[in-house]
Amino acid sequence: MSLDRRHFIAASAAALPLFARAQGAWPAKPVRIVVPFAAGGTTDILARAIAPELQRAFGQPFVVDNKPGAGGNSGAAEVAKAPADGYTLLMGTVGTHAINASLYPKMPFDHVKDFAPVTLVAGVPNVLVLNPAMAQKYGIQTVPDLVKAARANPGRLNMASSGNGTSIHLSGELFKTLTGTFMLHLPYRGSGPALIDLIAGNVDLMFDNLPSALPHIKSGRLKALAVTSAQRSAALPDLPTIAQAGGPPLAGYEASSWFGLLAPAGTPADIVARVQQETAKALATPAISERLLAQGAIPSGMTPADFVRFIEAETRKWAAVVKASGAKID
Repeated sequence: MSLDRRHFIAASAAALPLFARAQGAWPAKPVRIVVPFAAGGTTDILARAIAPELQRAFGQPFVVDNKPGAGGNSGAAEVAKAPADGYTLLMGTVGTHAINASLYPKMPFDHVKDFAPVTLVAGVPNVLVLNPAMAQKYGIQTVPDLVKAARANPGRLNMASSGNGTSIHLSGELFKTLTGTFMLHLPYRGSGPALIDLIAGNVDLMFDNLPSALPHIKSGRLKALAVTSAQRSAALPDLPTIAQAGGPPLAGYEASSWFGLLAPAGTPADIVARVQQETAKALATPAISERLLAQGAIPSGMTPADFVRFIEAETRKWAAVVKASGAKID
């Protein structure tokens, strides 16, 4: 064998590992972010805010894919069963990863064992909003007015939600429990469709995530009574909390939402870390953070380890809320 041929073979062999690493580099194709609710709600809004930033960081499309159904369980189950290769992510919620485990007697996935938490994207207060015509009909201007109307008309008022088991649903159930009222629950396949019917007057009220309700509050198409968080929202500083506005029965009321990225369990730790780091960078930029704060969301970006602990704590918290409310989904 000639010297040149030996050099060629040696050089080729040395190059193979580099070529293999380059071929196997992630991401080598588009990444899908599953949103387990219909378009137009806060889960969808946050996913679409983050996707372009991740696309810029990694040089591949990050495609938002809406998969609504079963209070977020349908889309989350699809991600739980997806290959753990970094090409499928979930924009999970307090519903899919804290509430539903206590609310549903049988779950299509284990919200702890079947996922690798990536990062908390944002925390969001809910806001109690009414159809203005309904509010006028029943003379509702405040939270106590709503309690009075609900008590005087048991079962005649109804409340929409983005689906069974969502924080929007549980916020209403907790309100009903503390005030001793009954309002019919009407679950939708996402906040967007529910808001359309609320604005149209087909339903009466909703405890919606603030980012998706805010434009309609500002336009006057919805009447806001209070936020569900412990503190007022910077996006609506003049709006009281339910605890502040509701009197003694609602003094301890608090029920907020959150949204975060998760991957199927077994996804390589370096991919999880890279996605978390780039998401945190994006959330820290003025363009993204100011945009989310103006919509009522509080950006996060916590590490995977912190997100694991956060989910554990939220699961315990919401289990107590579900038990207190008596809410169940068959």
